[in-house]
Amino acid sequence: MTQDLEMAARHGPGSGADGAHYYPQPPRNGAGGEELDDDGRKKRTGTVWTASAHIITAVIGSGVLSLAWSTAQLGWVVGPLTLMIFAFITYYTSSLLADCYRSGDQLTGKRNYTYMDAVAAYLGRWQVLSCGVFQYVNLVGTAVGYTITASISAAAVHKANCFHKKGHAADCSSYDTMYMVVFGIVQIFFSQLPNFSDLSWLSIVAAIMSFSYSTIAVGLSLARTISGRTGKSTLTGTEIGVDVDSAQKVWLALQALGNIAFAYSYSMILIEIQDTVKSPPAENKTMKKATLMGVTTTTAFYMLAGCLGYSAFGNAAPGNIMTGFGFYEPYWLIDFANVCIVVHLVGAYQVFSQPIFAALETAAAKRWPNAKFVTREHPLVAGRFNVNMLRLAWRTVFVVVSTVLAIVMPFFNDILGFLGAIGFWPLTVYYPVEMYIRQRRIQKYTTKWVALQLLSFLCFLVSLASAVASIEGVTESLKHYVPFKTKS
Repeated sequence: MTQDLEMAARHGPGSGADGAHYYPQPPRNGAGGEELDDDGRKKRTGTVWTASAHIITAVIGSGVLSLAWSTAQLGWVVGPLTLMIFAFITYYTSSLLADCYRSGDQLTGKRNYTYMDAVAAYLGRWQVLSCGVFQYVNLVGTAVGYTITASISAAAVHKANCFHKKGHAADCSSYDTMYMVVFGIVQIFFSQLPNFSDLSWLSIVAAIMSFSYSTIAVGLSLARTISGRTGKSTLTGTEIGVDVDSAQKVWLALQALGNIAFAYSYSMILIEIQDTVKSPPAENKTMKKATLMGVTTTTAFYMLAGCLGYSAFGNAAPGNIMTGFGFYEPYWLIDFANVCIVVHLVGAYQVFSQPIFAALETAAAKRWPNAKFVTREHPLVAGRFNVNMLRLAWRTVFVVVSTVLAIVMPFFNDILGFLGAIGFWPLTVYYPVEMYIRQRRIQKYTTKWVALQLLSFLCFLVSLASAVASIEGVTESLKHYVPFKTKS
């Protein structure tokens, strides 16, 4: 894998090992009779709809649950405006990134199978190394964040039933650790699905689940708003001297920006999603349509969830709108919503983890091509399912490690804010902008170059400030938390 990346970096976009231009071969049949794509791999069958399902599955995750709280920190003016700004930036930079799937011609150029392959083709080896750090730290962190969120939602089902039976004042707190362990066990089984192509059905189910619980959250918030049982809301959000002190206001507002950034983050897997799309039409055209559909859909939900949630609860909006128990009844609907969250996150966890799995397994196959532990597939269930020993061992270890990290630091808003902060600028803005500049050969200090660099710099400042605020929040939370002993 490293050699391939270095080759791309040395010879540039659309070139082969000898520096000659790359011309893909026409589709042909493989040994098993299946039709192959221009790169000799199994024919891709993805469409706008399947790509949109992957995007919605990846985007509408735990981030949507924190939007009412985030809006409460920013207020009626800055909150909705921030959501729209992040939506525009995400769509714009994702469109730039979609053009980087192929180097050179968008229909016949050399494919870049991963985000890092694209960075290598356009920006070179050293940029690949820095990109790898940002991408894989963010992907691992997302797996940890989704484990936290799924366990909180699973525990909320128990709490909702408890509150319904014993009253809202009852002590219904519980340990989240058991739920994290169960979620981890489930992920060990699903992680044995070999690749993204095998996840289409899981992504579609997860996307349906995300629509379900987002709609429930919006509906309950609307019902509470109409009933008049709303909290106090203001143009500037939480009030200094009433809800928070001046220092807390700054920290929480910056953390809210990180939460919103996390809610829109999926750029680090955009290329991997695009690699499932069939051609013709050119993959970048399909992906841009899918991105527009996905970002537009999620932004509509986000505006409703954030604004109606803030309207319902005011400045006292809970950090997680479905598990903070601003809503108690109807308890069965709360239960259903939280079950939908868990099911959705089972799929989303896999969507974000597959690039990590593929990176190590691809590198191992190239390093030890004759090792049976690495390459041999063992058929099970009448040949319908294969088990590979490397895949079994490596993916199990990954799930166990991410579960342990979630158990040690189960802080919902702080972790989401930090993940959003460290992933937003480099992966959503910096690399797509730099690759676009290189691809289009935009000259330094021209109007367009200055505008793109200004966008990147401003996003860098936002990410840096949000990361610092989230670290401060985690530090404060750790002072009061003891793993396996503290209830929530």
